[in-house]
Amino acid sequence: MGNLVKTLIALIIAVAVAVLVPEAELLNPAARRGLFILLFAAFLWMSDAMPAYSVGILVIALKTLLLGRAGGVFATSSHDWEEFVAVLGHPLVWLFFGGFVIAAGMAAVGIDRWIANRILTKFGSSSGRLLMGLMLTTFGLSMIMSNTATTAMMLAILAPLLIDKEGTSTARALVLGVAVAANLGGMGSLIGTPPNAIAVGALLDVPNGPQIGFLDWMILGLPPAFMLLILSWGLLRVFYKLDGTPLLLPETEVRKVMIPRWQTVTVTLTLFLTVGLWLTSEWHRAPAAAISFIPIVLFTTTGILTTQRIRGLPYDVLFMLAGGLALGQTVSNTGLSLWIADLMPAGEISPVLIVLLFAYLTVLLSNFMSNTAAATVLIPISITVASSLPGMIAVTVALAASTAMLLPVATPPNAMAFATGHLQTRDFIRMGAVIGLVAPLLVITWLSIVLIFV
Repeated sequence: MGNLVKTLIALIIAVAVAVLVPEAELLNPAARRGLFILLFAAFLWMSDAMPAYSVGILVIALKTLLLGRAGGVFATSSHDWEEFVAVLGHPLVWLFFGGFVIAAGMAAVGIDRWIANRILTKFGSSSGRLLMGLMLTTFGLSMIMSNTATTAMMLAILAPLLIDKEGTSTARALVLGVAVAANLGGMGSLIGTPPNAIAVGALLDVPNGPQIGFLDWMILGLPPAFMLLILSWGLLRVFYKLDGTPLLLPETEVRKVMIPRWQTVTVTLTLFLTVGLWLTSEWHRAPAAAISFIPIVLFTTTGILTTQRIRGLPYDVLFMLAGGLALGQTVSNTGLSLWIADLMPAGEISPVLIVLLFAYLTVLLSNFMSNTAAATVLIPISITVASSLPGMIAVTVALAASTAMLLPVATPPNAMAFATGHLQTRDFIRMGAVIGLVAPLLVITWLSIVLIFV
């Protein structure tokens, strides 16, 4: 089915629901238009009719068009629409941009590959230990780098080891281990994956809601992510019967271009300084987004990041994130989330069970659409439904979005691992089913123990 046909179908469904569904009569005009934007965006994301970042831009444009006219159904002054496009300058967008710049700086001087090779060689050559080193390295790098970029790098490092091993259990375990670790690593930090930022941004709009900083998120997301990593490693060893058979490790790539020492030192010190300030922001009170300007300014003004590298940053993720934040604000500010919450029998279900149900719904949807899109749609609604536990449900939904690994198309790391030719769809189904079932229970249990939001 062509993309144009998919778009038209999504448009017709969104209009029909927003206008013709009897319950929609109870909506105020602004919320009705917000429902149309929500449904249209959700169907476009689910059908993959256009790139995810395009939908994000479309959300901002539709919000401006349908809600931004002064004296209309929502805006009151001629300048109100400017708030809709100002989301592109949201602090969380700058925080993510700072993370992209750090990752690009590490790649520019080769620190990322140096770290990966050093850690891999420390774990020895047996298949089980190598898998652990590979997954730990991928997991750690995915906390501060794009999981897509991390997966590409780790698969490139692993490629020499997999020559003449296509179809073997060892090759399947190592390649799948990279994809799983890259997905889970994003759970561990605020800049690890867009759903994390969507959750934090949504909580900013909750009256007296919890404000989550960089260190706060690591306390919430890193332990369950690490436990899932250990579980995944054990499952891979069992599924593919890995033993202590020694393997030849890939040789460290020799760089043909010499990097000036001052650049390597600058990137290393900036990395430690930025992450250190992020982790201690509750003490010195500097906003995490403001701290992001340290690597942005240093790497661009010193020439460590060339014009070509700056142009190569994943700006599409920033547009997708901005669109997600804009959609979340629309759902909340127009009263749409309250209307949706009233349709659900939330009063008859315990709040913790509601959190669990939204977690599994997120896992399900994230297997068939962008996990950022799934989190964008569900987080503002879930916060309204479970109004007594806004922080817990927002964080749970965000973390659950990173555990969807059932299909090769579920996440970019899965797709890249599948493209190596070593894996089949059943490899993802077996691992994804276990992780998808266990993760929500594990996350909710951990958040309940922490007692930050209860």
